[in-house]
Amino acid sequence: MEEGKRQKQVAGLLHEYITDIFQRLGLNMLNGGMVSISSVKITPDLLEARVYLSFFQVKDIETAMKKIDDRTWEIKKELVTRVKHQLRRIPEIRYFTDDTLDNVFKMEELLKKIKEEKKGE
Repeated sequence: MEEGKRQKQVAGLLHEYITDIFQRLGLNMLNGGMVSISSVKITPDLLEARVYLSFFQVKDIETAMKKIDDRTWEIKKELVTRVKHQLRRIPEIRYFTDDTLDNVFKMEELLKKIKEEKKGE
């Protein structure tokens, strides 16, 4: 099912604000690596937001996710102050790791292997 216009608007708004909140709270640099918000998906009823986090050179992703989960209340409090006049209800925020970069690297490696095998024939 395709996202509606309002879903896209709310997701874009949340993406912008949560990115700014992560920078203010220092959550964009964890464990010697960088954390960025790759996308925000919101349910059609606008009650749940799925925030996908991309990790770059973070040694322990589980520890980084735990640090973010520990500060969820603080993030939500900050978010409420920013969107209280734009949304009736603040969506429940859930964090997920975005592994698309890992998949891209794996695909590139597979393609390199295939190319090398064809050269060897």
